[in-house]
Amino acid sequence: MTTGRHTATELDPALDDYQLASALVREAGQLALLMRMGGLQGERKTSVSDVVTAADHAAEAYVLEQLRRCRPEDGILGEEGASVAGTSGRTWVIDPVDGTYNFLHGSTYWCSAIALKRDDSDHGGNPVVDPEVLLGAIYQPELDKLWLGGHEQAATLNGDPISGSGDRAVGEICAATYIHPTWLADPRTAMPWHAAAITAASLRMFGSGSCDLGRVADGELGCWFQHSCPEWDWLPGKAIVRAAGGDTAVVKVNGMNWFVAGGTTAVRDLSAALASVPQFA
Repeated sequence: MTTGRHTATELDPALDDYQLASALVREAGQLALLMRMGGLQGERKTSVSDVVTAADHAAEAYVLEQLRRCRPEDGILGEEGASVAGTSGRTWVIDPVDGTYNFLHGSTYWCSAIALKRDDSDHGGNPVVDPEVLLGAIYQPELDKLWLGGHEQAATLNGDPISGSGDRAVGEICAATYIHPTWLADPRTAMPWHAAAITAASLRMFGSGSCDLGRVADGELGCWFQHSCPEWDWLPGKAIVRAAGGDTAVVKVNGMNWFVAGGTTAVRDLSAALASVPQFA
């Protein structure tokens, strides 16, 4: 496949799902990096910090093309608009460049991520908030870090086993998080975020949820929480954290879903803190 000046690899449909996911994020991430090196401009989506580039679109188009050829019966959902209905009961969820603001401004803290989920729905036929995820893969190109894990494979970083930072209280560990400044002006989100944030020993806000979750899985970060995550920001990391022996949860507070990951005790602590605030009508 040729995208602009860059040629990406045609993948073998005989690869198993883990091999395919690994190859897809590695190729997508390297394609995006090459395009950035050639010069890019961003387009604003919803705010000055929510941007998209030609690399996002090209990387997603590459993954879409490979999946349609290698897994024609599976569904596909991408951040930049890819949407293919499948017949297998499974859907690949694509985030071609997670941390686009970082990516556009020269930071190394961005990645390509993908998850494979089951097409779960509630009794009314609506998609569930937190579907079952079969596997996740996250690749941070400039650091050459590839996290992988799922139901049938324990979590790894560049092929080496990882197992988080242990089961410790949130007050003893670092919490990674993200909240847009505009949400801090809204008490419905500001209050639960503050309640959870003050429970942690330390806070980090880097701007790529999947990079954060990979580091929760390998123990570099202790735990993580964020509200209103789309599936492409949550499911790849959720799969890897759980495959590393960690825990995850979704907590609804004031109509907002908060996504939490870490060791069992930290997830319980953060969930309780988020839910401790007054509820708005």
